[in-house]
Amino acid sequence: MKINIDTLLPDEIEKRSFELIEAELKTEPDPVYKPIIKRVIHTTADFDYEENLYFSPGVAEKAINAMKEGACIVTDTNMAKAGINKKSLARFNGEVYCFMADEDVADRAKELGVTRAVISMDKAAELNKRLIFAIGNAPTALIRLYELVQSGKIKPELIIGVPVGFVNVTEAKELILKTDIPCIVARGRKGGSNVAASICNALLYMIP
Repeated sequence: MKINIDTLLPDEIEKRSFELIEAELKTEPDPVYKPIIKRVIHTTADFDYEENLYFSPGVAEKAINAMKEGACIVTDTNMAKAGINKKSLARFNGEVYCFMADEDVADRAKELGVTRAVISMDKAAELNKRLIFAIGNAPTALIRLYELVQSGKIKPELIIGVPVGFVNVTEAKELILKTDIPCIVARGRKGGSNVAASICNALLYMIP
């Protein structure tokens, strides 16, 4: 049996994918957040994100303004770092950081008996920069961010809280919702580094 497969260029494939996503949406999301929702679905092929992505009031505008003003992004995995469009961020003098593989982070985590994600957040808090956190893997990173925010040691421009998993994941995300920090959170167990990167990219692509 012959299978007919359209030969499409990458840009055409992406365009067609977004058309299919648009057609399959069950609701009509807020137009401000719709590009973010669609890009996450495009990344994951999971339409549950239409319902489980939480956006704090005005978060897209606040995040975009921060990016335009040079905010940098801190991630909890090098996978997320690799997936973020650094060229787009560099237009505004922003950079992407991930400290998880740093030797000093590993040594300090071992000394204190905590995860590297915790120490990575501490190291990020020492940066003298406006920061966006994109957390897609480690709930302990979100828990530590909550503690740093509550103690007044850091005030991020945005927290993207989308770690995936079972242990402490849902609870860590709910902690972020208790802060006054602008946030985008995937409530429940779903998420991942690819989701964190796709949200960053969606925001970057929304900048004229």
